[in-house]
Order: sequence, then C-alpha cells, then structure tokens
Amino acid sequence: MQETTTKEKILKKVRNALISTKENPFLGVDFKSSVYHDFEEDAVVQFAVNLNEAAGTFIYCENEKAVIENMQVLVEQQKWTELFAIDETILSLLNEGDFKLISNLEKFNDLKVGITRCDYLIARFGSVMVSSDLSSGRRLFIYPETHVVIAKASQVVSELKDALKGMKQKYAEKFPSQITVITGPSRTADIEKTLVMGAHGPKELYVFMIDDL
Repeated sequence: MQETTTKEKILKKVRNALISTKENPFLGVDFKSSVYHDFEEDAVVQFAVNLNEAAGTFIYCENEKAVIENMQVLVEQQKWTELFAIDETILSLLNEGDFKLISNLEKFNDLKVGITRCDYLIARFGSVMVSSDLSSGRRLFIYPETHVVIAKASQVVSELKDALKGMKQKYAEKFPSQITVITGPSRTADIEKTLVMGAHGPKELYVFMIDDL
C-alpha cells in the first residue's frame, strides 16, 4: 500500500527503527560520576555566592540577635512599614525587635514583605527549598513583592538530590503536597527579550542565615 500522508511515513520509520536494533555506541560513558565540578569553597560560602549571582541577597547572622540587628538596618534602608509573618518561630524571634509585625490573614492581599522559614538551602544553585508543610503555607512564598527567608547554616546541603533525600527523611510519615525550589527573585524575559523582575512572584529575595554550626 502506497503511503499517502506524512504521518504514515513517520510511523513507518519509527517501526523500522524499533525492529532493527543497533548496539549502543556510548558504552564507555560513566553515568555514575557527578556532572558538576567540585566546590571551590565551603558549601555555605558557595550558597552565598550562587544566591548573589541569582540576584538574591545573602545576609550572614552570627546568632539570632544579629538577625534582629540586620533586619532593623534593612527595614530602615528599604523603608518597609510592616512585615508579614504567620510562622510562630519567626514571630517569636522578631518580637524581640521594634518591628510592626502583621499576621492577620485578612490583610494578606495588602502585604509587601513576607517572612518565612525554609526546609533546605541548596549550595549548587543558591536555591531555597520550601514546602506546603511549613507553617507559612503555600502563598507566602510567591505573593509578596519581597520574600525574606530566615534559615540556619545547618540547613545548607550541597546538591538538589541531598535536599530531596532530606525531605523524604524529614517528612517520612506524611510527605508535603507541594515542594518549591526558589532560585533568586522571580523573573522573565518572554516579553521582547527584556528582563522583568517580579513577573510571577517576589522581585526581591533576602536570605538571613544564622550560623549554628
């Protein structure tokens, strides 16, 4: 039967390819070795470097007191009038400072700065991993113009696979319904190839890291 359509020609080529198998020409490829180069710095330092390269801002804090001090400086510099947080750990920490903290969900649509914790920090990409099981919920990672993350140095892992492995262990009883990896502020260049920050989420990302190592 003579072929009449392009679709039939393509399907015939696929069938012939499946029938006539060939030996793998890439037998010498090592699929077990890492495709990435080793870090030149400690994982925590590498995270800070890669976060800054992704247009995020890294703020080192020697302890929780330093978080308060650095936050006060940032609030003054950015002229933030209020901070939104619903995580009890964060509220307890920031209550030690002179901040206007908002946690009323009725004011969620008006928030400008949202503060959350995270699950892991990924050094390879300078990324922040968050999940729906954090008390901040799902929306606070993507809605505000500015997202502030308060984390600890012990949450830094080298690779994405390390973070996923840790998530399986951390949430062994009930795995989160949503896991998000955030690499820098939201951005897009789809419109006339012009880079626009904050297109699909926060246009600023700050990570306060407490040195607990």
